[in-house]
Amino acid sequence: MDVTIWADGRLRTPDEPVLTAVDHGVTVGDGVFETCAVHHGVAFALTRHLARLEASARGMGLPALPLDDVRAGVRAVLAAAGERAGRLRITVTGGPGPLGTQRDAPHEQRPVVVVVAGPAAAAEVARAVRVPWVRNERSPLAGLKTTSYGENVVALARAREHGADEALLADTRGRLCEGTGSNVFVETAGEMLTPALETGALAGITRELVLLWGREAGLPVREARPDELPWEVLDDVAAGRAHLALTGSVRHVTPVVRLDDVDVTPGPLSQEARRVFLERLPQDLDP
Repeated sequence: MDVTIWADGRLRTPDEPVLTAVDHGVTVGDGVFETCAVHHGVAFALTRHLARLEASARGMGLPALPLDDVRAGVRAVLAAAGERAGRLRITVTGGPGPLGTQRDAPHEQRPVVVVVAGPAAAAEVARAVRVPWVRNERSPLAGLKTTSYGENVVALARAREHGADEALLADTRGRLCEGTGSNVFVETAGEMLTPALETGALAGITRELVLLWGREAGLPVREARPDELPWEVLDDVAAGRAHLALTGSVRHVTPVVRLDDVDVTPGPLSQEARRVFLERLPQDLDP
């Protein structure tokens, strides 16, 4: 396994245990994480990712993050991994705890930080399928990047079964929400729109930068109004009346070329947004 691991203040080998069997991140998914792309040994947009990691931890009710430890782990892992690193994952678990969902008292909690770097390959296009499950925009975890990823595992497995690399989900009100590990942009009526965060979509770092850098480049890109992108807009994509693109930390901006069992055409705005993003990225690795 070509990964570099840091935990508890030092580098670890891939087969070395780093978590106890009663870690709350293992027993009940009580933890948060971030994934960054790595370019020339630098974790892209690390400041934004750490800010979101802190926000997720607060939303989960975890103790204040030991950011000095996190940054030390990032430095150590990237230095050891060198040019092999294409992605970086920072995980903070609730630490050792009861076997049930209850936590220890705040003064007894000992969060665990694990930082891992490994290779990554970014595809130029994406293939997606619609799945029957939904995001619960009223969940206490809505908008948080937590280690409770079981729903995403099941949905992505469905996508893989159908030859796709991403699954698309609606929210409980029938609005387009997001993918299992990506945000969605729909190119329609001369604009490029991404679902509102009130659908339960994650506030993706790449999504944020596409909105920012796209506007600076003069692209008609914006967050949709809450009910502006119903689930049925994907029928327009399948029929060729609209276009679709996915964004994420490692995939960057990838136009969708197949939806369910239909080949679809990448939109001109989606392709231009990809070009703008890849042009801006090396100019500012921590925007």
